[in-house]
Amino acid sequence: MPKSLLGEAIAYSLNQWDKLTAFLKDGRLEIDNNRSERAIKPFVIGRKNWLFANTPRGAKASAINYSVIETAKENQLNPFKYLTYLFEQLPQLPDPKDPEALDRLLPWSPSLPLTCRVFKS
Repeated sequence: MPKSLLGEAIAYSLNQWDKLTAFLKDGRLEIDNNRSERAIKPFVIGRKNWLFANTPRGAKASAINYSVIETAKENQLNPFKYLTYLFEQLPQLPDPKDPEALDRLLPWSPSLPLTCRVFKS
């Protein structure tokens, strides 16, 4: 029956089918989010240590910092060297709101210097 719990679950699955099968169409997508959950695990375990972010502004700043660092790691960058590069380059941008200039600084940009990259042997 469509109004039963099972019927609603089936209807939901059918309505979300394109999202449920997206990973089949694009090999870059993963079937689950285990990798991202593992990346944030240190922050979840140590969340009592993060109580110093006692304001919404402090919490937002922390979230931005953690996001930048974890994204750098996922893109095989050395977080310290990448952040150093950002802190050197961002003040020198002629227009800090220029999307093309900012794109060159993103962690997946091929134009980042090799010194920011982690080389695995």
